[in-house]
Amino acid sequence: MPLNKRSVALTGCAAAMVLTMAACSGSASPTNNKDGFAQVQQEKGALTVWVDATRLAAAKEYQRLHPGAKLNIVTSDGNANGSNYLQTKVQLFDRTRKGWPDVVFSSQNNEVTWAVDAHFAAPLNKGLIPEDALGKFAKGANGVCTVDGTVYCLRNDLSQTVLWYNAPLLRKFGYKVPTTWEEYQRLGTKVAAEHPGYLVGDAGDSFTPEIYLWAGKCGANHITGAKSVSVNTTSEACTMMARLMDVLIKNKSMSTSGVFSTDFAKNKADQVLLMPGPAWYGGAVFRDTLKTPAKQIAVAPMPQWQGETAPATGNVGGGTWLLSQHSTHVKEAADFLKWVTTDNAYQGEKAPGFPAYAPAAEAWLKAQASTGYFASDLAPLKDASSQVWAGWGSGQFSQEAIWAATVKPGMTQGKSIVSLLPAWQESIVKYAKSNGYKVSQ
Repeated sequence: MPLNKRSVALTGCAAAMVLTMAACSGSASPTNNKDGFAQVQQEKGALTVWVDATRLAAAKEYQRLHPGAKLNIVTSDGNANGSNYLQTKVQLFDRTRKGWPDVVFSSQNNEVTWAVDAHFAAPLNKGLIPEDALGKFAKGANGVCTVDGTVYCLRNDLSQTVLWYNAPLLRKFGYKVPTTWEEYQRLGTKVAAEHPGYLVGDAGDSFTPEIYLWAGKCGANHITGAKSVSVNTTSEACTMMARLMDVLIKNKSMSTSGVFSTDFAKNKADQVLLMPGPAWYGGAVFRDTLKTPAKQIAVAPMPQWQGETAPATGNVGGGTWLLSQHSTHVKEAADFLKWVTTDNAYQGEKAPGFPAYAPAAEAWLKAQASTGYFASDLAPLKDASSQVWAGWGSGQFSQEAIWAATVKPGMTQGKSIVSLLPAWQESIVKYAKSNGYKVSQ
């Protein structure tokens, strides 16, 4: 989803930017204006790459396939759950004038909201990444990376939501895959009565609103400008989805423990009938965490409200790669960045999530099919990749952190989600304003 264009005051800033970059580079050598930014003096040595635990395999694979390359691989939290780890570290490095990584993976899609103004993220479509490669990313995939036509990061994978289901279990119970949210709610009610203990969904994770409320076109997080957001959590769209979730939580066909919790894996792993969730659920949740046997898990399109003519899905994560303007190994960093986001050796064959790079996504789908794990083809993932609702953006504040601090505790106390919508609104507004956003409600 593209960030709205921001206006940048240029008068008097160009020279200041060059001086700032030179001061922050940690090098006394003059900067070189190339590829759209002032580059510090380039040096020989190891390329420092920050990755989270999941992307560690990507960096290691690059090293294996490029034995002549020197890599210093550092694991971090990848800004999980909006920790702001990267931003905090960059602020420290700016003060000490050393320590910046060359390439960074972030699990968040909102890094450009600060990394551009902080002169950390380097422009990528000014010469570093070929236009033919940029043009092959899925439509809108790099929108979260783009400011005024300049691309400052590359999307790693798409995390569009779909409806995962246990095919043999559904057949055994005599149920059909729901295509509308109305059918989904009725099925959940039926499951609660006929097969108590079995689940049609989960609402226990901090990214729950990105699965259900986003897909339901709830306007809780509409980024309308560089520093502006529209927040309306009590609209009919929000209330309808919250009401649906409340019904299923109350009859216990929707869990509130979270798919990665020990409790869920121990007590609910074999009782998941349906589970709306992102593209990476197939591997990360069902295969690796819940240990669901092969030939059980299938995928269908996300349900839509009856009469809906514009299908919508949510999005949970995806992640982005950034190249630092402070890099002393720009060419090597660009080579790594292009490889890690486009090459089939990782994205097509080993990546856990649906690649944002379209040719790699095709290869990934074939690779997933060849494993024999899934009970259906994964075509709905491809269709959903272009259906992520554009009315929910990637602001500097973390919706996951807000939900975890505001709504999740109330749910734990037995409060309905509908009753918590005003508090959610108030919390979003507070977080947005504290980050300098102009809020409309």
